[in-house]
Amino acid sequence: MLALSGAGPIAQAQTTALAAAEATPSLPPVTVSASGLQLGTSDMTTPATVLEGDELVRRREATLGETLNSEPGITSSHFGAGASRPIIRGMDGPRVKVLSDGAELHDASTISPDHAVVSEPLLATQIEVLRGPSALIYGNGAVGGVVNVLDGKVPTAVPAKGLEGSAELRANSGAREGAGAFSLTGGTGNLAVHVEGVARDAGDYRVGKGWAPEGEATRKVLGSFNRTNTGSVGLSWVGDRGYLGAAYTRQAAKYGLPGHNHSFEGCHTHGNQLHCGAHEGEEDGHDHDHGAGHGDVPVVDLRSERFDIRGELRNPFAGFSALRLRAGVTDYVHDEVEDGAVSTTFKNKAYDTRIELQHEPIAGFKGVIGLQTSQRKFSAEGEEAYVQPTVTRRTGLFALEEYRLGDWRFEAALRHDRQTARAETSDIERSHNGTSASLGAVWKFTPGYQLGASFTRASRAPSAEELYARGLHMATSTYERGDASLRSETSQNFDLSLKKTAGDTTFGVSVFRNRINNYIYGRTLDALDGLQLLQYSQADATFTGIEGQVRQRLNRNLGITLFGDTVRARIDGAGNLPRIPATRAGLRLDGNWNAWEGQVEWVQVARQNRIAAFETATPGYGMLNVGLAYNGQFSGGTPWQVYLKGTNLTDRLAYAHTSFIKNAAPLMGRNLTVGVKVAF
Repeated sequence: MLALSGAGPIAQAQTTALAAAEATPSLPPVTVSASGLQLGTSDMTTPATVLEGDELVRRREATLGETLNSEPGITSSHFGAGASRPIIRGMDGPRVKVLSDGAELHDASTISPDHAVVSEPLLATQIEVLRGPSALIYGNGAVGGVVNVLDGKVPTAVPAKGLEGSAELRANSGAREGAGAFSLTGGTGNLAVHVEGVARDAGDYRVGKGWAPEGEATRKVLGSFNRTNTGSVGLSWVGDRGYLGAAYTRQAAKYGLPGHNHSFEGCHTHGNQLHCGAHEGEEDGHDHDHGAGHGDVPVVDLRSERFDIRGELRNPFAGFSALRLRAGVTDYVHDEVEDGAVSTTFKNKAYDTRIELQHEPIAGFKGVIGLQTSQRKFSAEGEEAYVQPTVTRRTGLFALEEYRLGDWRFEAALRHDRQTARAETSDIERSHNGTSASLGAVWKFTPGYQLGASFTRASRAPSAEELYARGLHMATSTYERGDASLRSETSQNFDLSLKKTAGDTTFGVSVFRNRINNYIYGRTLDALDGLQLLQYSQADATFTGIEGQVRQRLNRNLGITLFGDTVRARIDGAGNLPRIPATRAGLRLDGNWNAWEGQVEWVQVARQNRIAAFETATPGYGMLNVGLAYNGQFSGGTPWQVYLKGTNLTDRLAYAHTSFIKNAAPLMGRNLTVGVKVAF
């Protein structure tokens, strides 16, 4: 379940041979683009995870969720191989914002876990995960955190050599996957052009030993295939004081929906109870064998087109050091195809605009003010159109300020949002206003050590799906009912972290407590042969947890890391919340010698028996993972890398408690991945 790399900022030291050779090694500085003030990880008041360089190359998987799944505090929703969204500290869906270089991605992944995130990890140059005050400026929905995926599709500079790029090929055994990616940037004068692309073809994957659903001999999850093609072209004008550019990106994907149960067709509700089959005196045209689905596995046929505009102007006018622009238009559609015919079509047409102004220091304060606006038109047509067409408009004003005093850095953020969500069929409209604020501080009390603390009070308006959903959703085996009277939820989060960033021993640990008033969740009212009736409801909830890692440098070539996380989420007076990640702990040995790098680790995931009503416990498991990489150069100085990684080498049967379809789609069994990357 956890990949082969380091966790959090300590991962940077593990892949840097120079740090291992120094007498007093320290973590290399990493700039966090989404921090709002271009801060380094050591200046953040709350933990910031950054994946880049060789570490990111080895960690990347087919989906964003699986790529980040091994970071402390981060898991994934895991819906087969085609859809997987990050879960941060037990929170997912609309509480986790996914950005493309600071601009929100608009797809259908927040609506349901069987919908893919339209972000391609193989094209990412850096992935950042933020929590706390800096995350707040990206929206009132970022209660769990923000995932910012950086890419090069809009060039920000003209290559010094006139042309630069990279190419990568990789394959794995678990799903017989083959994937290739390329990136190329060229330019002259003030113009720069960028093209990039990815092609992936993966079949149904194999799970661990001991799994044979319905008495079948196969260990493959039927319908877990994933075929994706992504391409982008961008053009920028680059000057001495900044740049302005645009890019067009198109993604097409086909992936299966394991666990989809046709036998629930026709099921409906009577009050707060489910009913399947005919009423007395009626004939039922459906075969309700609720033990399993039948027929072909449904396939998602996804097409997404997006236009991005990005720009930055340094020193635009007196008193301001930078003006930044992010804007995008998205046309997203996916068909769910069953037995060769389209059963349901989901469409999402959206635009978003974000403008930031970074001002010069005023009485020691340095900060950013900005405006963000978006509109989303969502519709679903067909058998599983359980949400009526909706139009959601959001406008937000925000400010982020910092003040430095000696070894202290203070940070404050303020944001006000207004959201209007209108259901077009019923003509019901709901508006919500919310103000969010946060305070944080980091104290570097002695060289190499720092203590960070933050308090955030954030408001999140209910999503259109939470307000207006009503109908059968067979992909997750649920019947969902929204509530148009839902109010905004208000969270009060306290985060305390301690880091040591220099010396033979480095570590980072964070504890948090998030108290959420009027928390919105799908409360299960009834269950019938695997189908659950979910009513979007509100109650006060509390999330508490701890996450961290510690690395000990054994000598100039070897190091050992202990890492783990745990989160507890409860509805006040009503028990546990559903699908909360299990406690994890792991031990990793890493080494480097000349051009070689390698890791071997054991990850233990505990049994999850802190479950909600109508939920089943999930057994624990352990996984053995290894990784090996060799870095070389061609005669002309062009660098290349060959890497090999093996996951779940003991072929354990493992289930993700966070998944709606954990029993129908266990995690992948033994898998070997080999890849090669060339940069020029």
